[in-house]
Amino acid sequence: MAFVRVEQRNAHLAGAVRLHTVEGRDGPISKATLTAISNTRRGSGENRGEEATAIQWTLWGKQADNAAQYLGKGSHVNVVGRVQNNNYDKDGETVYTMAFTAEEIDYLDTKAEGEALRAKQSPGPDEGQHAPQAKPAAPVKAKGAKGRKAAAPAAQAALDEQGDPIPF
Repeated sequence: MAFVRVEQRNAHLAGAVRLHTVEGRDGPISKATLTAISNTRRGSGENRGEEATAIQWTLWGKQADNAAQYLGKGSHVNVVGRVQNNNYDKDGETVYTMAFTAEEIDYLDTKAEGEALRAKQSPGPDEGQHAPQAKPAAPVKAKGAKGRKAAAPAAQAALDEQGDPIPF
């Protein structure tokens, strides 16, 4: 099965990073999913337009833990990874999917910008939440575990699930 390298530059997160633990071959491992949206400008003059691309990425291990801790809706990132075509049988029909796995993620927000975004998203102290933790100075490159596979729905389906307006 072949992998194709994918780069998504200058993207913003469409919602919160979703983190949970799954059972791996070597024991429990963290898995996070995030949806990043980037714009591409096409054409020139009167024919100039923008096209938005949304990709749901899967992150593994320490990279997943860090993303859940430091990123939130509206965070500015660069993501490099791979896409893999998968298929499975559902009710006698073959279903084809594309899985995007992040190998590198650059956090592009400054420490102050990251803290402000997370503070805006988290409930206040009167609701029993702790203040957000400090984020490392940007850009920070996080390397993820290689060789892990994950199935991810299409980017549009991910956006439909979130129901949040796009932050830009």
